Amino acid sequence: MNTMENRELARLLRETADLMEIAGADSFRIRSYRRAADAVETYSQPLRTMAAEPKKLLELPGIGKGIAAHLMEMLETGRFSEREKLLESHHPAMLQLLQIQGLGPKTIAAIWAKHHVATVDEVEALARAGQLRELPRMGEKAEQKILKAITAWRAMSGRFLLSEARRTAGEALARLRAVAEVEQAAAAGSLRRGRETVGDLDLLVSGRRLQGAALAAAMEHFLGLPGIVEIYGRGETKLSVRLHAGLQIDVRWLPPESFGAGLQYFTGSQAHNIALRGRALKAGYRLNEYGLSRLEGSEAPAAGGRSSSRSGGKAAPPAGLLPAAAEAEAAEEKIYRSLGLAWIAPELREDAGEIEAAAAGRLPRLVSEADIRGDLHMHTVASDGRATIEEMADAALARGYEYIAITDHSASLAMVQGLDERRMLQQLKRIRAADASYRQGRRPPGGGPERPLRILAGIEVDILADGRLDLADDVLAQLDLVIGSIHSRFDQPPAAVTERLLRAIEHPALHLLGHPTGRLLLRREPLALDFETILSACLQHGVMLEINSAPDRLDLHDRHARRCREAGVRVAINTDAHHPHHLGLLPYGLAMARRGWLEPGNVLNTLPADELMQALNARRK
Repeated sequence: MNTMENRELARLLRETADLMEIAGADSFRIRSYRRAADAVETYSQPLRTMAAEPKKLLELPGIGKGIAAHLMEMLETGRFSEREKLLESHHPAMLQLLQIQGLGPKTIAAIWAKHHVATVDEVEALARAGQLRELPRMGEKAEQKILKAITAWRAMSGRFLLSEARRTAGEALARLRAVAEVEQAAAAGSLRRGRETVGDLDLLVSGRRLQGAALAAAMEHFLGLPGIVEIYGRGETKLSVRLHAGLQIDVRWLPPESFGAGLQYFTGSQAHNIALRGRALKAGYRLNEYGLSRLEGSEAPAAGGRSSSRSGGKAAPPAGLLPAAAEAEAAEEKIYRSLGLAWIAPELREDAGEIEAAAAGRLPRLVSEADIRGDLHMHTVASDGRATIEEMADAALARGYEYIAITDHSASLAMVQGLDERRMLQQLKRIRAADASYRQGRRPPGGGPERPLRILAGIEVDILADGRLDLADDVLAQLDLVIGSIHSRFDQPPAAVTERLLRAIEHPALHLLGHPTGRLLLRREPLALDFETILSACLQHGVMLEINSAPDRLDLHDRHARRCREAGVRVAINTDAHHPHHLGLLPYGLAMARRGWLEPGNVLNTLPADELMQALNARRK
């Protein structure tokens, strides 16, 4: 049985729907595949757990007998024959074209029909020769945008979303930990630092009996990981493989006494490690993946892979996506202490001032999941969400939250049933009724004592092309929270998009800019806005900025988050949840916040409910 996750199954269904549209298939059938992909991706349990009882698949909304059979094929074989047939009749490279902004299925179909080309290089050549503009609804401007998008795609090629890398690392580590001789296994590299995209995975493994034949057997066991298509490096202590999606995994075996040192060495960025090694040399040490050793002629003790007995303040533990074992973190702490530094959280190890701050005792107390008291951006069935107000509230109770905000879309997003003034007022009544009920106390799903939950009435209102908000002022004034977001006209020049946001920021009803730069990782470049001008206006008007935790957004990114901290502009870390289990995406937004040096005081939704309402009301006054 294959171990495909729901997200991977949904991706294959969507790609098949796109290929069907390119091939001119029936539009109803195309829509059925896309609806099924949405249902699969938002289902709260892994579909692989239902493989033994295929009939249960039919209980999912949008899943009929045909789609259920396709899902069973994918779960049993890891393949989807319908998709493969479409690729054979056209070209596998079309999947790359679909990743390029501006090249949707209809445009790709038109290019194929006229020129019979399907690769990125061929389409780029057509654009440079001025031949794409000859297609219907294309023109010179669209042609230039495609050229720009191809350049951006090439720059992002070979990168993977943090969520995808985390899932793959979790599966790989689980396989390694299943080996009896493995005592420690952890992810290092850019995944542990919480980078927004990941190029490859660095996994470290150790065990006292993991040597010789046992080590060779452990390597063979790891090679049974589903999805490996290439082994391109194999030595005595290192194994390098590539998965079918292109992600590279490097597994290194370290002696147990060096595991903590190896975790430190392989986690930091190249610049961080160079700076740290330079500091070690000045102090008379040699630092590498095996430990911190005193240079010849010195009598000072070395720091290696055991926990420190030195006195001093305990460093805060990391809140990483895949945290390391306590013993390994203690060994890391000993290395930093031996160099006169406080322990530096993995997310900060980028040589961006963290070593100097650690030496001076000025490292921030980074925000953690335990600090977050609620989620201020989520959708329900009133627009494009998959759950009711009550279902989202129950999920929030299960997470121990004190409050949530229901923020469905506004009217201009007709394709997601955005709310006009009449429907927003109806939704307002439903939210107020739910709030009154949940404030009295509800028992969380799964048990536990009754607890109150505050439900704020909000909206994610569209910021129109001219900067106006897409709902009447008298309706906006009745809401607890107004998030303003851009969902269209991403092609505006820098001056226009900056002015568009400035006008929205000046609106007295606006509290928060949602996913402020509009980027979609590996798919769409951020808006060409003047961020410093936007930041100054937010400070002046008391408007806050969002870190959107959706793995394909992570917007704001870490550098913008740090500028918010420096400027004194508060940030809200939200999930933009469209389903109850999307509330679990919070760690991805937290990674951006921590990389941006944010402390709890910099984050709006670390406030208790009463203080939160005071902060929101202060903006109105």
